Amino acid sequence: MAVEAADATNEASGAAVPLKTPLHARHVALGARMVPFAGYDMPVQYPTGILTEHNWTREKAGLFDVSHMGQCFLVGPDHETTAKALEALIPADIVNLAPGRQRYSQLLNEEGGILDDLMVTRSIDPDEDGALYVVVNAACKDADYAHIEARLPANVKLVKAEHRGLIALQGPGAEAALAKIAPEAAEMGFMSSRTMKVAGIKANVSRSGYTGEDGYEISAAANKIGEIWDTLLLDADVKPIGLGARDSLRLEAGLCLYGHDIDATTSPIEAGLNWSIQKRRREEGGFPGAARIQRELAEGTSRIRVGLKPEGRAPAREGTEIATPEGEVIGTVTSGGFGPTLNGPCAMGYVARAHAAPGTQLHLIVRGKPLPAVVTPMPFVPSHYKR
Repeated sequence: MAVEAADATNEASGAAVPLKTPLHARHVALGARMVPFAGYDMPVQYPTGILTEHNWTREKAGLFDVSHMGQCFLVGPDHETTAKALEALIPADIVNLAPGRQRYSQLLNEEGGILDDLMVTRSIDPDEDGALYVVVNAACKDADYAHIEARLPANVKLVKAEHRGLIALQGPGAEAALAKIAPEAAEMGFMSSRTMKVAGIKANVSRSGYTGEDGYEISAAANKIGEIWDTLLLDADVKPIGLGARDSLRLEAGLCLYGHDIDATTSPIEAGLNWSIQKRRREEGGFPGAARIQRELAEGTSRIRVGLKPEGRAPAREGTEIATPEGEVIGTVTSGGFGPTLNGPCAMGYVARAHAAPGTQLHLIVRGKPLPAVVTPMPFVPSHYKR
């Protein structure tokens, strides 16, 4: 589970003190169990527990603190200049990203491996059209910032938004809950972004998230994000949700977790993220590892990320070997656990392409014993994004 991936520095030295998000005191007051994660002291669950939090998010609205994520802006003289500077580092089409829209992409190394995955947003405000808002993963943000800054042209700057907090409101009740304090939010479609007043506080709101449910991410000044959090929790349909349920929700949604399902050795094509590379970029290239990715698009890959449903109730955790029924090891589980909505175990991992077709019968080697499993299309639970 993601929450087990505590910051390596803390584990190795025992000396580093975990950072705190602007909402830390609120988590403690709510009785959350706090754990070190990506260098921060974060809530893994609240008193009701992970299963209840997971189901609440699927049925009503869950509120997540994601202020540990890295928020930054790339700022240049105009959109095209800034977009081209970023396109030199990622495979998404940012030049043609419309105002008020966002895209998912990956920061790539020269071999086409994924250094991190990220979200890129173009402001809907014409006065901000030389700026792009970028959100990266918490554990990678310092390395990401250094990597990006070292490769930007002189007229484009990276500005860290460490003065901002970030929360996510997810679930079928998210629209109604947010619309009470930010009526404009109800008009937004999936992967759109606007600046608006939320409970009277200026915030950047995107209709996105990482649970497979409809919902929003809300970025506001760190010294104000707590007021928005408190106001949302006044709604009886909104409950705080920790990292444990965030992980089980994204697993059921078939979404990658960096450092587990994708890493510096994985290409976007192996990870099944072909959809995140638009046609112009596929044809023109011009990003790190383009030759490999174009070749993989044309010829296929030797391995690919697949969904797996084990038989029975025993979950297959990260690192579990994947084998054919004859005993040949053909891959490894990268994420796995019990899916509360699925009411059974689910996993994802990489297998040799010859064994990747849905319906393929495989074995997962759990505690030395082969556990039957079948390759299954993802998401395991249908997504409910508002298009």
